[in-house]
Amino acid sequence: MQTVERHQPSRTKKVVYGTLGWVFVGLAIAGAFIPLLPVTGNVLLAGFFFARSSERFDSWLVNHRIFGPIITDYRNGVGFSVRTKTIAVTAMSASILGSTWIVLRNGAPSWVGVLMFGIWIWAAWFILKQPTKHSLPA
Repeated sequence: MQTVERHQPSRTKKVVYGTLGWVFVGLAIAGAFIPLLPVTGNVLLAGFFFARSSERFDSWLVNHRIFGPIITDYRNGVGFSVRTKTIAVTAMSASILGSTWIVLRNGAPSWVGVLMFGIWIWAAWFILKQPTKHSLPA
């Protein structure tokens, strides 16, 4: 019988992934206080990086009182509530609109605006294509 070895990420990758995980946790926390900074996307990115860097931090995030349900629902394929999708797409839309206006007003080439618009379309599509979590009747 042949054994299959699981490839473990190098120590350098784990450090980079762990650092990125904490950056996105910080952005998620900031997003709770800054209106146009999304929480959900940053939490999902933190979960992605922690899952590849540290079982301890991944477990902490999954069991977190506020962030945990977002990660768990996403990983289990439950999706996001209509409210979460609405807030995410609205905040992202306002943020990208403002950012694009600032960038183009300060002399960036028009292709930068087109690129930003394309990224916004992709991100909105990604959020909206996720399953919609239906709340249980009370």
